[in-house]
Amino acid sequence: MEWSSFASTALGAVIGVTSTLVADRVRWRRDHLDKRQDRQRQLYADYLTALSRTGNEIREAARSSSLSAPERGRMAVEAFKSGGAYELRYQVSISAPDEVEQSSVAAFRALRNLRDLVESGTAHDEASYREARQHWDDTFSELRSHIRADLGGHPSAS
Repeated sequence: MEWSSFASTALGAVIGVTSTLVADRVRWRRDHLDKRQDRQRQLYADYLTALSRTGNEIREAARSSSLSAPERGRMAVEAFKSGGAYELRYQVSISAPDEVEQSSVAAFRALRNLRDLVESGTAHDEASYREARQHWDDTFSELRSHIRADLGGHPSAS
């Protein structure tokens, strides 16, 4: 009898400790994934903000009719330099899935092309600017869609 009581107690202890360890591991994993998603969400938000801010400043440069073409160009280049998109682009490239990373590169390049047009003297009312602006808007929209899908929002429209 004493052995069966001891065995029952030991088995109960093993089951209790094991279930506690499993529950702790599941909780740790869930917390870890939640923190990772929060960091990813913040990175995406920062990147989208940097791209949007830069795009708006480039638009403002292109629309500044009181400035000369070289001044508008310098304004666009400065907006691109100070916007923070370069640095964040590389962070996205190492932490995002391929679809988001590829959309990120496409949006960045579209914005850079828009900057290059303004830098070369193109104004907001020229067809080449409007086409480049539309391409930027489309690639930026696609990037947002891929980001939402990665974060568990609605599926990508691609």
